[in-house]
Amino acid sequence: MNILIGDDHSVVRRGLKAILGEAYPNADIEEAIDGSDLLKKAVSREWQIIISDITMPDLSGLEVVKKIKELRPRIPVLILSIHSAEHYATRVLKAGAAGYLTKESATEELVNAVKHIISGRKYITPEIAEMFVDQHMETSKTELHKALSDREFEVLKLIASGKTSSEIADMLVLSINTISTYRSRILEKMRMANNAELTKYAISKGLA
Repeated sequence: MNILIGDDHSVVRRGLKAILGEAYPNADIEEAIDGSDLLKKAVSREWQIIISDITMPDLSGLEVVKKIKELRPRIPVLILSIHSAEHYATRVLKAGAAGYLTKESATEELVNAVKHIISGRKYITPEIAEMFVDQHMETSKTELHKALSDREFEVLKLIASGKTSSEIADMLVLSINTISTYRSRILEKMRMANNAELTKYAISKGLA
């Protein structure tokens, strides 16, 4: 069994590897330290499953999922995140991921999620399934952030958390000009004038 783990924190990688190593002692488990490294290793060989953090330098987990689905569509990807399911789960699954799991519940649920996915099923918790139903009933007028691209949504959340453009650029390994462009697109799509309005909206929707 071949498993690839992508996370920019070595402590997290070691923890996941320990959990999986106990459940699958004969598994070949490799690690990737960021999005680019993960994508490079993902297409280098066949994997039974790839486990990726959603927030990484260079390429985000969402971007990696989309690229893997283009290049190696048969390889399932499980996304891990510090964010609750309501923030990213539907985006992740629509991008082609086979499941979404919060890091908080990884200790108890990781092996179960992996078993589901390698058996050919998606790992969708009752909470996520209910979210799909609820979001199908929502309108774009009340959920303005649904019009944003995955990267724009990520930038929105960082703006709402109080990060400066310089800090966001460092976190995402992008130029400040690029972040400014994303901010302008976000303001235009959401019909808002400044960061204060974005932050107020994000807080009202539980995004910050």
